[in-house]
Amino acid sequence: MNYTDSRPDFTGVWELNLERSILRGSTPKRLVIEIEHREPRLVQQMHLVRDDGVEKRMTFAYETGAETTNSLGGAPARTSARWEGAELIVESRVTTPCREVHFEDHWSVSDDGRTLTMAHRDDDLAGQISVLEKRSRADESAG
Repeated sequence: MNYTDSRPDFTGVWELNLERSILRGSTPKRLVIEIEHREPRLVQQMHLVRDDGVEKRMTFAYETGAETTNSLGGAPARTSARWEGAELIVESRVTTPCREVHFEDHWSVSDDGRTLTMAHRDDDLAGQISVLEKRSRADESAG
């Protein structure tokens, strides 16, 4: 097995488990993330349903080892992604009128490939841990 073989494939449809997650800020009613991962490119499509029922869809694209630009809240976000062992670090910086906002998301997958954890350790969302569970093919086709 070469080094890249030990890196997880994040491809799939993942649903946030609210009971197992620690969130900073408002808690959504539902969050589903579809990830297409073909190293070095990742495309993350998020479908968020807020507590008041308002739906929001966002798409982010990353390329490991390169800086990309995404939109975050209407502002450009400079994003880089890099591997640290089997963990993917997705780092974004957004300049607001008040200050620069920094996010550093640590992605890891459980040994059985069914749980995706996105942890913020030392950034503006420090302490947030999103635990997402992989949906089955039947769940994916049901929407």
